[in-house]
Amino acid sequence: MITWGISANSHDASLAVFDSSSSSLDLRLQFASHSERFSGIKNDAHLNKKLLDYALQWGRPSEVIWYEKPFKKTLRQLYAGQGWLAKENNIKQYLKNYGINAPLGYSNHHESHAAAGYYTSGFTDATILCIDSIGEFETLTIWEGKGNNITKRFSQGYPHSVGLFYSAMTQRVGLKPNEDEYILMGMSAFGDPKLYYDELMHTFIEMHRWSPDIRFKHNLHKGCMWWRPEINKWEDHINIAAATQEIYATIFKHLIDYCRTNFESNNIVIMGGCALNCVANDYADDIYQNTWIMPNPSDAGSSVGAVLAKKQMHIDWKGPYLGYNIDREYPVEQLLKELETNQIVGVANGKAEFGPRALGNRSLLADPRGADIKDKVNTIKKRQMYRPFAPAILEEHAEKYFYGSVGPYMQYTSKCKEKEQFPAIVHVDGTSRVQTVSKNDNSGFRELLEKWYEKTGCPMLLNTSLNIKGKPMINDENDIEMFCKKYKVSVY
Repeated sequence: MITWGISANSHDASLAVFDSSSSSLDLRLQFASHSERFSGIKNDAHLNKKLLDYALQWGRPSEVIWYEKPFKKTLRQLYAGQGWLAKENNIKQYLKNYGINAPLGYSNHHESHAAAGYYTSGFTDATILCIDSIGEFETLTIWEGKGNNITKRFSQGYPHSVGLFYSAMTQRVGLKPNEDEYILMGMSAFGDPKLYYDELMHTFIEMHRWSPDIRFKHNLHKGCMWWRPEINKWEDHINIAAATQEIYATIFKHLIDYCRTNFESNNIVIMGGCALNCVANDYADDIYQNTWIMPNPSDAGSSVGAVLAKKQMHIDWKGPYLGYNIDREYPVEQLLKELETNQIVGVANGKAEFGPRALGNRSLLADPRGADIKDKVNTIKKRQMYRPFAPAILEEHAEKYFYGSVGPYMQYTSKCKEKEQFPAIVHVDGTSRVQTVSKNDNSGFRELLEKWYEKTGCPMLLNTSLNIKGKPMINDENDIEMFCKKYKVSVY
């Protein structure tokens, strides 16, 4: 039996394919991808024929599970002053327009988040914290997972939303909301968080010491461009970003402390778009014995979560390499030669990563030791020159070069012990978003790092997504050809 999970018709659409043909107790995730990878449109909100045709290689779906409840969403949109959008939220008709006529089921938005995290975690008990902008009426939920069941223990309702606050501030500093929040996080390291912290807290937020209830004094769904419009220079923006990040960290710590105090599990699962805030995530890793953040914790990951919420089953999570497959041997020797000669090279090989971060299969790689490498890579990617890059390091060497939380999916930041030696992967605040690659990985990327270390004594490479700012990551063979011609970078 083939089941499709779909998250679409909002932003960053995605589709997941599950197979349970051998046994009702054997649910296997065969494929998952963002729609943008096939359409070439960044954060594409909708499905497309190329994505659907690729998914059909596993067979037509016997059922489709949608990631949220459209009627609840319609009511919230009416409440929010967006009008009556029942026609736009007619998901059965929406899917028919793409030739999808299988029986249709629905999950709740935050339930999809919680299920995606818990049922891929490997935990048999966990506290689950979901923080995002908005899903139907919910903006923040806390769940308990025990065995195969997840139970909601707390719900925060619209318009009180930590995610909407962060997105509003993203817009306030001149960035694109629902897309550039990670850039605001990077900007924050340049600013002074103290300058606007108290003012922003007083203007927008009410927190209660013994409650996870985070109240906002203004509805930030349409942004906050009205707040202090006279402070609009670069120096102002980085200080606003710094205060925003500090406030988010304060709220996140409060929620983690609440979860640790009020729920018995030693395991925490963090989901929702805010789970991509790697600067704050370190705190959870410090407080809990075990932390799991699915590599795709935002709405796109809910194509997986919608199915798992309905099936209420753990799956054998084998990693985020779930997308389009460029089926060929990992080009270790070609990559090594290019790195030694030109210091920068692209790799597009194997199954594409499901999630916003490249982890070795759709990556732009570089020698992290060069003083000018960061500028060269930012120039290639057409990004702001201040933006940092992440290192991928052999797991057994991570402790030698970094202290703090590290992991396989770039979900935490840690301090680099030798930042002068590796300027390309260290941010202005001395931190790095570290990807560890373990001995058990058995991937071509692991082999590349091992051979790079043998040749250079350096156990890491700069690793960033193989794309240009405003474009999705490279997906298939045609993308490789176009990228090489247009940007003059060798890709293997």
